[in-house]
Amino acid sequence: MRFAGFRTAVAVVTGFGLVAGQFAAGQAQAAACVSPAREAFAIQKLKSELMVVGLDCQLQDKYNAFVTKFQKYLQDGDTRLNSYFRSTYGRSGQVQHDSYNTELANEQSREGLKSGTIFCMQRTGMFDEVAVLETASDLANYAEAKDILQIASFETCGTSERETGKARASSRRRAARRTSKA
Repeated sequence: MRFAGFRTAVAVVTGFGLVAGQFAAGQAQAAACVSPAREAFAIQKLKSELMVVGLDCQLQDKYNAFVTKFQKYLQDGDTRLNSYFRSTYGRSGQVQHDSYNTELANEQSREGLKSGTIFCMQRTGMFDEVAVLETASDLANYAEAKDILQIASFETCGTSERETGKARASSRRRAARRTSKA
């Protein structure tokens, strides 16, 4: 009978250990699950927002300074987005990427217009804030921490249901074409 209490204690400790282990595994997976696309999307939304601010608030010189300073990271991010859109949408990847960039800028501009004159007062300081940043990760982390509109929703480490459906449909079309040619 004395062992019953001991068994219960062992079971509780083991249960906590399993839960803690699962939590740690989840944390490790999340840490290992940093997608290059996620960083690229964050940088793109920042670049687009700063472009809108530069144009709407007559700060093109500050926007140009941002682009010049971070040109390498902006180009690298654009290359990663090209890869993401190509792998997700196939041949229409470039069209989808261009559409995303246009829609993002349009939506960010509409949000700015809705804000009225306060938009420039709220956003012009972003140029000074990003001026002290140094790396692509700095830019992405800054963009994620700021309240910047992002029109895309995507899975960073897996394929979303929507993307899976598109991929399946695309595979079926390719298979049908191969079958009809045979």
